Amino acid sequence: MIKPSYKELLDAGVHFGHMKRKWNPKMLPYIFMERQGIHIIDLNRTSECMVEAASAMKQIAKSGRKIMFVATKKQAKDIIQEKAKSVNMPFVTERWLGGMMTNFSTIRKSVKKMQNIERLIADTNNTSMTKKEKLTLDRERIKLDRVLGGIANLNRIPAAMFIVDVHHEHIAIDEAKKLGIKTFAMVDTNSDPRVVDFPIPANDDASKSISVVTEYLVKAIKEGLSERKDAKTQEATAS
Repeated sequence: MIKPSYKELLDAGVHFGHMKRKWNPKMLPYIFMERQGIHIIDLNRTSECMVEAASAMKQIAKSGRKIMFVATKKQAKDIIQEKAKSVNMPFVTERWLGGMMTNFSTIRKSVKKMQNIERLIADTNNTSMTKKEKLTLDRERIKLDRVLGGIANLNRIPAAMFIVDVHHEHIAIDEAKKLGIKTFAMVDTNSDPRVVDFPIPANDDASKSISVVTEYLVKAIKEGLSERKDAKTQEATAS
């Protein structure tokens, strides 16, 4: 699997950090220099961290476990949703509900409620429901789907979490820590890289930067899923 070139990372603006006054000193090992009051991220370190994260993600996918994608900031939402869907992984892009992982059984009840509403609306034989009732149910379904749609098929707690902006998604990270969920994240110069297991120093504000980093990780997941499928096929043939 070919990692993004130095030029591709540069073109995507992965190296642009925050203003120096906003920095977190724990990011020092990942900072290349300061230019016009802005910290520049060392892309050699970014590249190393991406390879390490991709390798670990590939193994998780190969083992058949789930990786949850989390990004609720505007410029990351659509990218993360699209990439997660492409590998059939769960995602949260609207709002992180407190207890989404630590109180998973309650969240599953809400998901079941959403699925029941979907069935009720889809049931063409149900003539007892008025138009107004259907409309009310549909509004509730849309509301639930917005927050829970990305985890509708998640039956157990994921093995790992990929996060865009650890600063923004600190509640998700706290819950992951409590449950021993492995954490991967894009970490900008204003954040503490120690809060996650696999930090990737990168600009977490620009959509191009988010896209290029996530695309590479998703390719690794695809490889893991493909190898899992091949292994299963070989097993079936052998038996």
